[in-house]
This record gives sequence, C-alpha cells and structure tokens, in this order.
Amino acid sequence: MGSTVIDIPDGDQTVAAAPKERKTKKFDSCCFANIINIISFLREKKNRHDIRKVIHSIKVGIALVLVSLLYLLNPLYNQVGDNAMWAIMTVVVIFEFFAGATLSKGLNRGIGTVLGGGLGCLAAAFAQAVGGIGRAIIVGISVFIFGASATYTRQVPNIKKKYDYAATIFILTFNLVVVSGLRAEEVLVLARSRLSTIVMGFAICIFISLLVFPIWASDELHDSFVSRFQDLAHSLEGFSKEYFADVTEKEKKSSANYFNSCKSILQSKPKDESLVLFARWEPWHGKFGFSYPWRKYLQIGEELRDLATIILSLKGCLKSPTQSSEALGQSIKEPCEEIVSSLAWALRELGESIKTMRNCRSEDAIVPKLKSVRLELSLIMTPSILGTNLEKADGLGLASLVYSLMEMVEKMEELAKEVEELGELGGFHKNS
Repeated sequence: MGSTVIDIPDGDQTVAAAPKERKTKKFDSCCFANIINIISFLREKKNRHDIRKVIHSIKVGIALVLVSLLYLLNPLYNQVGDNAMWAIMTVVVIFEFFAGATLSKGLNRGIGTVLGGGLGCLAAAFAQAVGGIGRAIIVGISVFIFGASATYTRQVPNIKKKYDYAATIFILTFNLVVVSGLRAEEVLVLARSRLSTIVMGFAICIFISLLVFPIWASDELHDSFVSRFQDLAHSLEGFSKEYFADVTEKEKKSSANYFNSCKSILQSKPKDESLVLFARWEPWHGKFGFSYPWRKYLQIGEELRDLATIILSLKGCLKSPTQSSEALGQSIKEPCEEIVSSLAWALRELGESIKTMRNCRSEDAIVPKLKSVRLELSLIMTPSILGTNLEKADGLGLASLVYSLMEMVEKMEELAKEVEELGELGGFHKNS
C-alpha cells in the first residue's frame, strides 16, 4: 500500500502566528471591556451614594494603621507593651459608620471602663486587705452583686436604648479587674495601662470619624425625611394616574410600583430611632446647632407612617371593577384629580420646608388649601352625586375613596402643624 507525502510550505510560521495575534486582540478587547465595566460599576455605586461605604472602609483602615504603630514603633511599644492590643480592639469595636454612632459607642465604652475598672480596683483592694479564704469569698460576692445589678439595669428600656453597651463593658471590665486582682499584686498599674491604651484608640477613632470626611447621622435623618415627603406625593400622583386615566397594562404596573415607597416608610421606625439617638450625640456642624429638636422628627415620622398607611389603603380601590373613568363620570373625576393634586402639592411644600429649613407658612398657604380640599370632598359626598353613582353600583367604591381622602386631609393638617413646630424649635428661616 503506497504512502502519500504532504509537503509543508515554508510559510508555516506565519500561519501559526495568526491565531496568536487573534488571541492577543481578543484578550485586549476583553481587558478594555472589563475596564469599562469597572468604571460603570464605580459610577453606579457613586450614584447610589455607596461611595460613603468606601470612605468609611478607608477611614477604618487608616485608624487601624495608626493604632498599630503602638506595636510597630519600639519607643511606643516600650511604653505600653502588650496592652497595645486594647487600643486595636477599641478601634475595631467602636468605629461605626456614622460619626454620632462612633462618639456614642466610644463614650459608652469609656463610661463602662472607668466605672468597671474603678469599682473592680476597690473590690480587689478590699479583698487583698482581708486576705486568706475571705479574699476569694469577697471577690465572688462582689462579682455576683455587680454582675446581677448591671444585667438587671440593662433590661430597663431607657437605659437599654442609650447605655446598653456601657453596661456590657462595665460587666466585662469589672470582672477582668477584680478576678485578675485576685492573682496580680499590681492591679492598679494594670488597670491604668489598659485604660491609657483604650483612650488612645478612642482618640484616634474620634479624630478620624469627626474630622476626616465625617458621615453625619443628622444629615442622613434630615435627607431621609425630605425624600419621604416626595415619595408620598409621587405615590399619590401614581395612584391618580392609574385610577382616573385610561392606561395600558404596562403603565399600570409601573404606577403600582409607586406604592413600594409607602411600604418602606412603614418600616422606618427602628432606623429613625437609631439615627435620632446618634444625631443627639453629634457636635454642632453645618446647619444643625446645639439642642436641635431631633425628637420632633420621630413625631413627624409617626404622622408620615399613618399617611403612608392611608395611601396604601387606596391600592384596594384599584382592584374595584367600577373604578374606570367612564363609570365615574366627569363630575366626579375632575374634582378628585384636583384633590389628589392639591394633596401632593401640600406634601411637596412640607418636604421643601424641611429641606431648605424655612418656615412652611402652613397658616397662610397649606392649611387654606387643605380646607378647600375638605370642602370639595364634602360636595362630592352630597346625596345628589353619591345617589346617582349608587344606582350605577359605583357608590360604595366612591365612598371608600372619598373617605380615605378625607382622612388623608385630616392627617396632613396634623402633619403641617408638626412641621411648623419643627421650624419654630429648630430656628428655621422665615420666608421674605
């Protein structure tokens, strides 16, 4: 059987190099695409204000580097020794996202450390003075009494909200000091050295948190309340568009998403309480001075949650088969649209008042507008109009809608008073 010889041309190296060139171009295009994706990702993060998370992470890293110098530099290490780990632990434990949270947690840790260390030293000194078997008995009794008392104190609501961390640190420090004093003769020296390193860590945290791109809980609280007024107004307008206008299924689905902001507002109470607590710890900065009425935000938050509940109840009207604009008629449709538009305007005015920190002029503009809305609602509920719609089987749905709007007007009148009081207590500027 014969064999076939295939000649290989001299240009085989050129042919072999072509795929490599294509691979290089493909690799370069992939790298370029990855760079574009990274830039888009960072830009998206910035738009969502997540850049603050990056800033906070960098600040924590800087604080850890500075506190690690207690270990890395021999002169500093000779002064503090192995107690430098307490400074590192302090930075890790108390450095929080908001400046007020860091200050609150740091002061709580300081209070707990000083009280626990002081009482622990006294108990340890007394136990050493007694000596013998009585030494261990006194230590055991003191640990039980102070540990049980501090644990019970943590269950008191007001103390738990503000000083729970201080009570925890008190229990920890007291037990460490008094038990170590049972074996160590220089308990005062040990306590003083540990306290000094804790103060170093606390000072570094406060310095970086308050002076290096500070993230204020007060600004977060203030801006979140402004956005809630806008979100509620947006939800009302979305409901009006879907209820009174002929829209496609796609537009209906889009407007229904406006109710999601109402759901998030209903779940905002824990966040509000935390932000108010942190804001009260923060020093004077920007537009917020000392003794700013932060608790008034909690009262406004309650009114906003009640208002969000009423707006969510309007969602049930969308499922009514008689909510079409043809069934309602122009005599009902146009006044209701005007009413919803007026309520949305009032919400935006109140939100703008808080945003710009200017008096909302509720008695001059908002309250008269709400009174006119109440009058229009009473006209819609007249027997002549409501009775005509009852014959069309639309009366029950219409009555439910009008009742919800009437309840919304009452709630907004209360909300306007709360915002006006906030302006008076907070020193809002008067409109010229």
